[in-house]
Amino acid sequence: MAHLTASVEYGIHCLLWLAGTDDQPRSGRDLAEFQGISPSFVTKIFGKLGKAGIVRAVEGVRGGYLLARAPEQISILQIVDAIEGANPLFACQDIRGRCAIFGARPPGWATNGTCSIHAVMLKAEKAMRDMLAAYSLADIGQAVTRKAPAGFSEEVNGWFGDRLDARTRKAGEVTISGE
Repeated sequence: MAHLTASVEYGIHCLLWLAGTDDQPRSGRDLAEFQGISPSFVTKIFGKLGKAGIVRAVEGVRGGYLLARAPEQISILQIVDAIEGANPLFACQDIRGRCAIFGARPPGWATNGTCSIHAVMLKAEKAMRDMLAAYSLADIGQAVTRKAPAGFSEEVNGWFGDRLDARTRKAGEVTISGE
């Protein structure tokens, strides 16, 4: 978790839009358009989320992505680790043993045990990981729901539904004209 990139933020937003779908898959293209990002970016994020068992793909014209588990069972830490990897926040370079006055052989007192700087960074990372593990996708979804005006969820579902209907009609036209 060296640096939390925009991929994490977009990934969580995409997952929030899947959380309220009533088992209706949402396409990666629609999720991308909804947020103003490229479909390939969403595909990359969802590939990682799929490998982690957070989402599953559904084939076909009416296909897309669904959550693989209930939002309550998906921690923010699981999402972060799926997208960014479980890399450490801090990689100690053992600088403490390279002091110019030590020469080629640093004394044991300088290099024994965990580096004091690294120890602080490990505690900070543990606190961050514990906090991310304490919150679920459902927790964030509930916060968004409390903040959003009445009818927002219906408006979002309508937006995605219109795109799904358009894809379905277009696929029907291709089938009819291809006969």
